[in-house]
Amino acid sequence: MSIPPDVFHRPTTHGLARVAAATPVATVGDVTRNASRTVELIDRADAEDVDVLVFPELNLSSYAIDDLHLQDAMRHAVAEGLRTVVAGSQGRRPLSLVGATLLHEGRLFNTAVAVHDGRILGVVPKSYLPNYREYYEKRWFTPGAGLVDQQLDLGDLGVVPFGTDLLFRHAEMDEFVVAVEICEDMWSPLPPTTRAALAGATLICNLSASNITIGKARDRALLCAAHSLRTMSAMVFSAAGPGESTTDVAWDGQGLVHELGEEVASSARFDDGPELLLADVDLGRVRSERTRTPTFADTGIAEGRPTTTFRRLTFGPPTDDPPEPVSAVEIGISGPRTGAVRRAVPRHPFVPDDPERLSEDCYEAFNIQVEGLTRRLTSINADHPPRPVIGISGGIDSTHALIVAAKATDRLGLDRSHILGVTMPGFATSEETRSNAWRLMDVMGVDGEEIDIRPAARRMLGDMGHPAADGEATYDVAFENVQAGLRTDYLFRLANQRSGIVVGTGDLSELALGWCTYGVGDQMSHYGVNSGVPKTLIQYLIRWCVDTDQFDRATDEVLEAILGTEISPELVPPDADGSIQSTQNTIGPYELHDFFLHHLIRGGAAPSKVAFLAWQAWQDDYDLEEILRWLRVFIRRFYGFSQFKRSAMPNGPKVSAAGALSPRGDWRAPSDGTAAPFLHELDANTP
Repeated sequence: MSIPPDVFHRPTTHGLARVAAATPVATVGDVTRNASRTVELIDRADAEDVDVLVFPELNLSSYAIDDLHLQDAMRHAVAEGLRTVVAGSQGRRPLSLVGATLLHEGRLFNTAVAVHDGRILGVVPKSYLPNYREYYEKRWFTPGAGLVDQQLDLGDLGVVPFGTDLLFRHAEMDEFVVAVEICEDMWSPLPPTTRAALAGATLICNLSASNITIGKARDRALLCAAHSLRTMSAMVFSAAGPGESTTDVAWDGQGLVHELGEEVASSARFDDGPELLLADVDLGRVRSERTRTPTFADTGIAEGRPTTTFRRLTFGPPTDDPPEPVSAVEIGISGPRTGAVRRAVPRHPFVPDDPERLSEDCYEAFNIQVEGLTRRLTSINADHPPRPVIGISGGIDSTHALIVAAKATDRLGLDRSHILGVTMPGFATSEETRSNAWRLMDVMGVDGEEIDIRPAARRMLGDMGHPAADGEATYDVAFENVQAGLRTDYLFRLANQRSGIVVGTGDLSELALGWCTYGVGDQMSHYGVNSGVPKTLIQYLIRWCVDTDQFDRATDEVLEAILGTEISPELVPPDADGSIQSTQNTIGPYELHDFFLHHLIRGGAAPSKVAFLAWQAWQDDYDLEEILRWLRVFIRRFYGFSQFKRSAMPNGPKVSAAGALSPRGDWRAPSDGTAAPFLHELDANTP
């Protein structure tokens, strides 16, 4: 059974929740207008299928009205404005977090009011009140820190839960749990939502006033990023904007959405009109990251298991908009939302879109590899490091391994002739790749040699009784692996003879797919310098070396020529029309496989969710049918018959935080595992 297309294309099916930071045009204390504008933004958010809507601090009264907060007329106006907002939320989807001053036991509190579908679910007071620089909140309000198990009597609006111990849980997604804090709470050494996150909150919402000064927007973004990273959560931040009093300060209306330390969306600032910053946050990813990080659970235990100290209030679809009937296998929140997600889904998750960050990542990745190889060489013999022995094919993997080795020898003060590069043409080696291999070795100044493996391959094929030994066009896996095995065999024996070690060239993508020859083949080496680098990133690393002048211009020209070469194992002779053996025609596009690898390994996402995200990222180039086709290939190879190769892989440096596949590190799995559960999940939950 498979789910209907409309259910598959619904982001909430895959654990994504839509959030929004609202920046209304404020007034200097005109509560009626503020309430009306709040309802207008709730309506807009409802039309956009927003699940949680965050307003600025004290948006009903406006923040910067000073002693007017203490006036009874203002307090009554806020109560009336709250009634307007509650009535306006009837039948609306969002859980709206509205800022209001409320009286409790004769004391005035700065609060966030959780409004949903015509009722107030609960009220959270501000824990920590600023009373320095331009802030004088203790003049008007009482701190809410430590207030738990309280009830607040709001007259005709009901008696509602009140305190810092409130969490708001969506009825249809267990991992959708909201915690609320107000402005200064986030600036404190221990934000109250830290414990809320340990208690299960996955979405943290901060209602803020926060006037603007030079550099403060960066500080807010830094705090949101750090808080969401440390608490392993998503976070929405909304600061007061246009219309607030500028008697002594100004306001910029900054809205931010972060997830696990990464910015998902940010608003325009200093805008004259109301703004609604929309983004989809991946709460499934949040849950997965917490599950795989024992430190998070350990901290909760050390803090006295705060799950038992919070009250949970449930919200869900509005009562006059019942959920549509869907397949029993659907996971997610009921509602009509389908189509594009409101977040960037990077096509190349191992390769940042931002050029500056890409350059930084390439610098780190390249130097991690250089440091790893340098350390391996000196650990064997610091006085006389062994020679790096590398098979040079003219392809991007061996090219990258060679330039890493070149930098390692430079760092050790050795001449590059210390490196032994060997090109080993076989039955399908093209003149282009052979020429590029020699050009590269020449311009790099390494000790280059060539061994034609065809005579030895024919002898082995003949000894095996293989038809290809007699010229028959039988190009099976034995024909290919005879060549791949001979190349590695020669490299190991040359390393024995020349006091060297074999530097492996295989990359992370090939290890994931098992696209390597086991044992005496390209799966094996003394040190796999590329084993933590995916194929898509290797191309950018070589390009980075060119762009940052790591080598001379002659080397750059060869590197650019190699970057333009078709990825091929060159083990099978070209077809009659001259078409060469193409890796990607056989196992699929590496750009898709690296996408699958990142989300399945780093995120632990279900295959159906990976398919959904891949379609979001790649729909301009691949239709869903083709994405599913190659995803099935990846699943069969990765979870099925390739693990035994990774279980016996050589040492090599981890490069990306997204993970590596060493059995001693990030990925441990049985060599005789099965892909069946993963294929079943994919088939059951995709159209």
